[in-house]
Amino acid sequence: MGLMDVLNLPKSKLDLFVRSVEVSSYIPGRVRLYSKALIGNKAKCQQVLEYLHGVGELDEVKVNEVTGSILILYTPQILRANKELIRVEEYIKTHVRR
Repeated sequence: MGLMDVLNLPKSKLDLFVRSVEVSSYIPGRVRLYSKALIGNKAKCQQVLEYLHGVGELDEVKVNEVTGSILILYTPQILRANKELIRVEEYIKTHVRR
């Protein structure tokens, strides 16, 4: 186990992104995230949308400028074929707001 694993530091841009938002809900195949930084910030919403659309394993991404919500839909089996995304999903599962 390396130092990065022990410290549980982000290992990728996507991992860092997920750690910068609030995980509101999670069920396999559906994640809702929130970020106050997105509220009323059309440019930032577009940037997030474009970045997440670049993640080929995601089926659908919706960003709401009014609420700061990000809805991500995916097929779990497809997402879990990518080691980086497995790590991100594990983080989401353990940090979902209850």
